[in-house]
Amino acid sequence: MRLSALPTAALALTLAAIPFAASHAQNAGYGTQTVDEMNKLWGRHPGLRANHAKGVVVEGTFVPTPEAAKLSKARIFAGGSVPVTVRFSDSTGLPTIPDGAPSANPHGMAMEFKPPGGDPVDVVTNSLPFFPVATGEEFLALLQAVEASGPGAPKPTQADQFAAAHPQMPKAFSALKTPSSFARETYNGVDAFIFVNAKGERQPFRFRFVPEAGNDYLSTGDAAKQPPDFLIDELPRRLSQGAVKFRMMAQLANPGDQTRDPSQPWPADRRLVDLGEITLTKAAADNAKAQQVLRLLPNRLEPGIEVSDDPLITSRVQAYVISFGRRVQ
Repeated sequence: MRLSALPTAALALTLAAIPFAASHAQNAGYGTQTVDEMNKLWGRHPGLRANHAKGVVVEGTFVPTPEAAKLSKARIFAGGSVPVTVRFSDSTGLPTIPDGAPSANPHGMAMEFKPPGGDPVDVVTNSLPFFPVATGEEFLALLQAVEASGPGAPKPTQADQFAAAHPQMPKAFSALKTPSSFARETYNGVDAFIFVNAKGERQPFRFRFVPEAGNDYLSTGDAAKQPPDFLIDELPRRLSQGAVKFRMMAQLANPGDQTRDPSQPWPADRRLVDLGEITLTKAAADNAKAQQVLRLLPNRLEPGIEVSDDPLITSRVQAYVISFGRRVQ
């Protein structure tokens, strides 16, 4: 995909749509810088997230497969039904962004699992196939390039130059499409985590959530014709007519596969394991309140699931914590 094929305004919103901070996890200032940049790009909207501000919360259950318990000793895989709360969202910090806008991609699917007798476990995913850049430093540079590439900026803009120097970025964004429903999109965990089973065996993996109804995408033209809130409004209607189901999958790394760089996907032939089924049955009774109280952190895990050496996991948490603190002020 040629960068010049993207309108500058849409590019600026899309490039900055990823909720990651810098990679120096020990310095909380990077999280603040990231959220500050997002607030500059989209404004600060009281009570709402700095990114993925527009969303809808639904509820359901998760039932694991026996294979999941072989890979991990985590309570969520021990067997039986586990309550789950899921938030689907549009990108950007714009609470009124049209759902069919190109910059509303990538969409997010963030989950809070509540295993009986255990603490909640969070999983945060989006529709990107892999992260567009390798490090937090690059992400901050990207944000700065976007900020400098507004209307009237000389060509090639700093965003154009950044994309040319980081070829994984246009490759990642070229895969994005607008789904016909949040329930018809595949969501990926771009960061690697580690399963630990009862024997102490360790297995790097990446999450993937696949809709049982299959993927279904709109053309750019058809997406632009949709009502501004068509995704947000469609999901509760769909749930009123029946359950929405996803398969929780794990792509397993082979020995020697790197886990540190989220911009480098593992080969497609890596084994995919079915971890279980998510069944969503109803929308939250009060969507605004449900979004306000949900604090989804990608490192809120339990024994049996551990962070890898990918530094962006902790860095994301820093940005999320700063964003959460601001929206509850």
